[in-house]
Order: sequence, then C-alpha cells, then structure tokens
Amino acid sequence: MTQKKLFKQAPLPFVGQKRMFLKHVEQILNENISDDGEGWTIIDTFGGSGLLSHTAKCLKPKARVIYNDFDGYAERLAHIDDINALRAQLFDTVDNVTPKNKRMPKEVKAECIKIIQDFEGYKDLNSLSSWLLFSGNQVSTLDELFSKDFWHSIRQSDYPKADGYLDGVEVIRESFHTLLPKYSDNPKALFVLDPPYLCTKQESYKQAAYFDLIDFLWLIHLTRPPYLFFSSTKSEFTRFIDAMIEDKWQNWQAFEDYERITLQTRTSHNGKYEDNLVYKF
Repeated sequence: MTQKKLFKQAPLPFVGQKRMFLKHVEQILNENISDDGEGWTIIDTFGGSGLLSHTAKCLKPKARVIYNDFDGYAERLAHIDDINALRAQLFDTVDNVTPKNKRMPKEVKAECIKIIQDFEGYKDLNSLSSWLLFSGNQVSTLDELFSKDFWHSIRQSDYPKADGYLDGVEVIRESFHTLLPKYSDNPKALFVLDPPYLCTKQESYKQAAYFDLIDFLWLIHLTRPPYLFFSSTKSEFTRFIDAMIEDKWQNWQAFEDYERITLQTRTSHNGKYEDNLVYKF
C-alpha cells in the first residue's frame, strides 16, 4: 500500500485548524490505539478543516474515521482551481501598487471589489478574508468583507492541490446531538471534540450561531471516554470541568483524572491566548 501523504496543515485557510497540536495528537493516538487502529471508530465531531480527520486516518489507516464537515470545507477543497485563479487576479492587481502587509488605497480596494464581483467562479470567503483583511479578522458575508479596510496579505503563490487529503475518510454532515449518541456505548469509538469556543466570535464558522451555551452543556453531557476535547482559556472550559469534578456535577466522572496539554496561541500580532487539549482514555 502506498504511504498516504501527511499534511501538516489544512490545504486552505481555516481559523482554528489545530495544526499546532498535531504532534500531541499523534502521540496520544499512538499511545492509546495500537497498531493501525483496526476495530476503532474515530469521530471528528466538529470537523472544521478536516485536518484532525486526515491525521487520524494517516496514523491509523484501518480505523473508521468520520469527518463531520459542518462548515462545508470539502466543498472548498473541490474548488481550489477557482480559488487560485481569483488569488492570481487579485495579486497581479495589488502587488505592484501596495506594499505587502499595508493598507490598500481606496482606489485599489475598489478595483479588488470589482474583480471579486466579476469573477464567475467559486468565491471562498475564508481565503478572501485571509488575503484582504487585517490579521485574524473574519467576516460572514461578502458585503461585510467589502465594508472593511483592505490590506495586502495576498499569497504570492497558488495553494497546492489537496489530492488524497480526505481519502478513506467518511464525510458526513450531522448535528452532534444525534451523531454522538450513536457511538456512546462503543468503548472503541473515540470522540474528537473541537467545538467553536464559547465567549468568542464565530464568523469563521459557516453557521455562526450554531454553538451556544446550551449546546456546550449538552456536549458536556454527551462526553465520555475516550475523547480528545479542545478548548481555550477564552471559554473557561478547564475551570468549568474542574468545578464539575470538585462539586460532582452530573457526568463529572467523565472528566475525573483528565490529562491536559496547553499551548500559547496567537490570533494576531497583539492577540494571544491559551489553547487546551483535554483528553482521557
């Protein structure tokens, strides 16, 4: 069998793709799931960019890996040629008149907007945001994008092809409310949980309001080992589960003796926070 190419980051931009955690995820999977993962089911419940699903399938090729593509990332991957074509038009227009990482003059911004509006192919809002907005800024519509100042952060080169990225992965789209209970009684079903963080802006997600406090509490109720649960200090997740354990709230046993990995993360040149991976097998 040909060795599957291991992507170290998602082929197209996605905020919160967890690439900085990949070496830790690899270590956890190899320590707790033997050999090639035969008999295991790995459920990437909030699939995002699919990077965690891809990594799991590469490391454990005989495991069943389910990628819950709630944000439509697979559709974006299918249009990389269009994304690259629009990138090239914008770059050729901007690069000779605006220095890299500088604000565009109004007339250059207007020209970019016309290029985007006239483009007849697929328009990828995530990529456009990463090219044209100040670092870390996200929007949910083209109209909102056009209302912002434009900055020259356009890639100089095309995105590479994503050939093989989701090979062998089952791509679904389903609410976690119905997905997780299907596997809750299977001790060899690993829940990979990377929900949108509470108390943060969620414009980068296709349905910005689809995960709120009630959903968070519902997810906590459905969580059981084995799991990998990503969160950050922004949402006070670890404080919450520590309080659960201390006061023995409902389902506290699922988090007792959890293990934790912490990384410092930057969203922009002056914005940083602590990212957490909590896990238990």
